[in-house]
Amino acid sequence: MEEELKNIEMQPAEAQNKPVNTTDSVQPVESAPRDTRRHYPWYYVKRFDRYIIKNFLGTFFFAILLLFAIVVVFDINEKLDAVLTAPWKATVFQYFMNFLPFVLSQFSPLFTFIAVIFFTSRLADRSEIIAMLSNGISFHRLTVPYMVSAAVIALGSYLLAAYIIPPANVERIAYTNKWVKNKEVIYGDNIQLQVKPGVMAYMARYDNTTRSGFRFSLEEFDGNTLKSRLTAETVRYDSVGLWTLRNYTIRDFKGMKETMRHGVVMDTLLNIDPRDFLISKNDEQTMTSPELKRYINKQKARGVANIKNFEIEYERRIAMTAAAFILTIIGLSLSSRKVRGGIGLNIGLGLLLSFSYILFMTVTSTFAVSGYTSPRVAMWIPNFVYIIIAAVLYYRASR
Repeated sequence: MEEELKNIEMQPAEAQNKPVNTTDSVQPVESAPRDTRRHYPWYYVKRFDRYIIKNFLGTFFFAILLLFAIVVVFDINEKLDAVLTAPWKATVFQYFMNFLPFVLSQFSPLFTFIAVIFFTSRLADRSEIIAMLSNGISFHRLTVPYMVSAAVIALGSYLLAAYIIPPANVERIAYTNKWVKNKEVIYGDNIQLQVKPGVMAYMARYDNTTRSGFRFSLEEFDGNTLKSRLTAETVRYDSVGLWTLRNYTIRDFKGMKETMRHGVVMDTLLNIDPRDFLISKNDEQTMTSPELKRYINKQKARGVANIKNFEIEYERRIAMTAAAFILTIIGLSLSSRKVRGGIGLNIGLGLLLSFSYILFMTVTSTFAVSGYTSPRVAMWIPNFVYIIIAAVLYYRASR
C-alpha cells in the first residue's frame, strides 16, 4: 500500500486528475493535422499558390480582352477607308486575327503590370495580404507564385514573338500594303554585296516587279588580285538562287594574260535573293528568331550595312521576356500595402511606369540605329534601370 501511494505522488498532477478514457489512443489521429495547420502555415502552400496564380493570370487575360476592344475600335477608326473597301473576310481573318496577337506581343509588359497592380491592390484593399503575412507567410514567400505566373507569361510572350507571330505578320503586312498603304520596296539602285568570300556582285538597278536587273557584274578576287569578271546587260531572277544572264561577257585574268568569252543566255546559281538587298519596312517582323539570326549573320558576311532594325528586333524579343519578371516585382512592391488613394492610385502609378518602360525601350532603340551602342546594349538599358528600381522597391516593401 505504501508503495502504491509513493507511485501516485511521483506522477504529475495532471496525470492524477486525468479521467480514464479508453479512446485516448485514437484521438491524436484527428488532432495532429489541426495542430500542424495552426502552427505551420506552409501546410496551405499548394492552395495559396494556386489562388495567387489563378487570379494573376485571370486578371492578365481579362485586361488583354478589355484592351483588345479599345485597340480594335481605334484601329478601325484609323483605317476606316481600307475597312470599307476591302472584303470583310480579308479584314477579319487576314488583318485583325493577325493584328491582335501582334499587339499582345508588343504590349505584354503593360498587360502584366496592369494585372499585378490591379489584382494585388485588390488583395491589399481586402486585407488579404495582411492576413497572409500575419499567419507566418513571409513577403519573399508571397513573391514565389507571382514569379511563377511571370514565368508563364514570359515564356508565352517569347514563343509568340519568336515563332508564332512572324508568319502571321506576313499576312497582316500584305493586307496593309494592298489596302492601306504600300510600303514594300520594289526596286533598288547601285546594289553591291558579297556573294561569298572573294566574290562581289553589282547591279546598277533592280526592279522586283519584273524581277530584272541591269548592268550586272560579278567579280572574283584572290586576295587583292582580280581573277575573273563577268558582266551582263540584263539579269533576271527566276527562282531561289537561279539567275538568267543575257548578253554576257566573261574575262579571265592569269598574270598579264587575258581571255574573253561572250554569250547570249546563261543560267547560273548565285547565293543571292532579292530580299537580301530590297529591304522593306517591317521586314524584320516577318521572320522567326532562327530566321532572323541566320539572316543577320549572312548579311554581316556580305557587308550589308542596313540591318540594324533586324538586330534590334532579335534582341528586343529576348529583352522583353525579362520585363515580365521586373515589372511583376515592381507591381507587387507598389501595391502590396494599403494606400490612402486606394486601387485607383496604384493603377495610375502602374500605367505610368509601364508606359514609361515601353517608351524608354523605344528611345534606347534609336541609340542602336544611330550607332552609339550595340543593339543588345540598347535593348537591355531599360531592363538594367528598372531592375534597380525593382530592387529598391522590393527591399522597402519586404521590411
